Amino acid sequence: MNEVKTLGLFLVTALAEIVGCYLPYLWLREGKSIWLPVPAAFSLAAFAWLLSLHPTAAGRVYAAYGGVYIAVAIFWLWWVDGIRPSNWDLLGSAVALTGMAIIMFAPRS
Repeated sequence: MNEVKTLGLFLVTALAEIVGCYLPYLWLREGKSIWLPVPAAFSLAAFAWLLSLHPTAAGRVYAAYGGVYIAVAIFWLWWVDGIRPSNWDLLGSAVALTGMAIIMFAPRS
């Protein structure tokens, strides 16, 4: 799988996980509809399915995915929560994405 497809799949996967966790948060912390866990469950099921689409070892995928999740969560902080990330947030995201790239795209024998 080429790098662009891998990154795209990771991005969609991260969004599915964040939405799946954010909807119950809205219900439990913000007093929103009790029905929000229903679409959250579908989103989390999609998250698990999306992780299974990578053609490499599960442990490697999970480790690398964590780096993308961190970056997407920081973007979510800005876009959804309305909180501008600090320079440290951005640096941490860059480090996490670098780790993801090393794990996923390093030459293998």
